[in-house]
Amino acid sequence: MATTVYKAAGIPVFPPHADPSGDCVLRRLLTAEPERAALAWPEGFEGGLCHRLDTSTSGALLVADDPHELAEVRAAFAARTFTKTYRLWSAHDVPWDAHRCDARLAHAKARKGRMVVERGANTAHRGRWYEAHTTFERLSPRLWRATMTTGVMHQIRLHAAFLGLPLAGDAHYGGGPLPEHAPPEALFLLHHEGLTDRERWATTPVPLPAWADLGPIAAARPR
Repeated sequence: MATTVYKAAGIPVFPPHADPSGDCVLRRLLTAEPERAALAWPEGFEGGLCHRLDTSTSGALLVADDPHELAEVRAAFAARTFTKTYRLWSAHDVPWDAHRCDARLAHAKARKGRMVVERGANTAHRGRWYEAHTTFERLSPRLWRATMTTGVMHQIRLHAAFLGLPLAGDAHYGGGPLPEHAPPEALFLLHHEGLTDRERWATTPVPLPAWADLGPIAAARPR
């Protein structure tokens, strides 16, 4: 069965373009399990890494044990049988405690690496619109759980900002400065708790960062 590895905030999943020999989850995985390097992984899924997380996002990554298992996991992703759960720290507050966002997303027309929310027929964008569905549930004054069954680039960050909850520190989408208790390696506060599908695949639990724990720091923050 597929296994779970923990990704720390500030560490990319794959080697950074600016430094191909730099630190990343893949390099650490192959150091711990060098036999993985000899397997015929498809491009973009080296080492058996089944999916990605933003560099600033911490949390659980599902890792296949062999290329056949990877193909099965990717088929489950394509069929949208996975439910993915995150925790985030918001820069602002809203008067509600739960919400669902179904706004479609697309690549920004003039800003490489950014996405936009469909706000109307004339929203400037590049390429196709992608279906995206995210639910938000308040855990403490600024701590939220986000759950999604789709997996569009920057989905939670965009949907959260669209609903008035930009991630603290997310400069791309209106998050403002990081709070004092943010770890120094984070650009914004987002943690992947894990994922599971309806039948077979699931990550095992990974540690929560201090800011995402329902402890004294989270409970003390004013709304």
